[in-house]
Amino acid sequence: MGRLLYELGRVDEKRRIANERGSSKMGKSSFSWAWELDGTQEERERGITMDIALQTLLTPHRVITILDAPGHKDFIPNMISGASQADSALLVVDAAVGEFEAGFDRGGQTREHLLLVRSLGVSQVIVAVNKLDQVQWSKARYEEICELLKPFLVQSGFHPAKTRFVAVAAMEGVNLARAEPPACPLYQWYKGPTLVDLLDSLDPPTRDINAPLRFPISNVFKGQTSGISVSGRVCGGIIVAGERLRIIPGDESATVKAIDSDGDSLPWAGAGSNVNLTLTGVDPISLNIGSVLCRPSHLVPLASIFIARIIVFDIQVPITAGTSVELFHHSRDVPASISRLISVLDRANGTVTKNKPRVLTKNMSAEVEISLRNSAYSGPASRVLPIPLEPFSINKDLGRILIRRSGETIGAGR
Repeated sequence: MGRLLYELGRVDEKRRIANERGSSKMGKSSFSWAWELDGTQEERERGITMDIALQTLLTPHRVITILDAPGHKDFIPNMISGASQADSALLVVDAAVGEFEAGFDRGGQTREHLLLVRSLGVSQVIVAVNKLDQVQWSKARYEEICELLKPFLVQSGFHPAKTRFVAVAAMEGVNLARAEPPACPLYQWYKGPTLVDLLDSLDPPTRDINAPLRFPISNVFKGQTSGISVSGRVCGGIIVAGERLRIIPGDESATVKAIDSDGDSLPWAGAGSNVNLTLTGVDPISLNIGSVLCRPSHLVPLASIFIARIIVFDIQVPITAGTSVELFHHSRDVPASISRLISVLDRANGTVTKNKPRVLTKNMSAEVEISLRNSAYSGPASRVLPIPLEPFSINKDLGRILIRRSGETIGAGR
């Protein structure tokens, strides 16, 4: 992404040289472009993305907010937090022999990432087949990767019409913003669009600005001026500078002092906008990742036990009543258990095919009861804290859930 931002003028020459020198001093010169989005000391020392980085880029017809999410399996929770705020996905796969296979084979991160983003409502995906310069610009390798991915994308729920592939070599800047350099061996056989062409042709989703305001908090940080700042995506309605909002869960309220998007101050922001809010009149201890800002007249419901329809992924160990899981809901993850298996459903039409099943196995669709649990550190006497949760039919963003167990995503639903 760093090289793409440079090609589009979002990174100037001075910044590029500084990143190049800094990464060389650490002995990681090949990560210089990644430094533009990997801003923390730990990310730069380890050479991996660990948290969500946000940037904005301009194409001829679009203003696109980039949420650079980590790919390493140790940071899947952060990846889920970023994916839950996305409308479309850009999946970058490594064309190098062995590297693509490591991500795509059973248990690989390429597979899990595609399942996760589709389960979180993303329906459009661009697959950038990168590092083709390391395989001698091989057309056969590019086509091999595309043919392996296409059936899995369909199986994961992506419609072929909303799936696009592009050949790139990002380190060299080949086929990112322009089809250049013309003498590159890639263009002897590749006649398709550039990455920017595909980004520019993404279909913007419809936004429900008339719905009740819902603003899940994805990050809390100290503002540059007075007050505390939070970031996130407006998941319904509009938010206006100067209004006072409730923080759910809890009884606290806060005043929206300012709304900021990519350094620009805004009087208001509508559904789908990724913004920073500066809040005043609130104790920072009341602001937590996963809390939801809403108007006092339309509070978001809270739940600690709920019924969900889930699809079970390709799992090895069946799900039984009482199974302990980690529940991911927008930017929040909490301990939970699948307390009751209610029924098995037909995946095609949703009708009940079996009541009270004993177990759920791979690729099943089912209706289950999920109960939140105390965290391991809260003690036996503490009560379970409910989370803001809305029916999928009312708010899709706040109605989706992911279920993980032992570091593996085992299901998703609503």
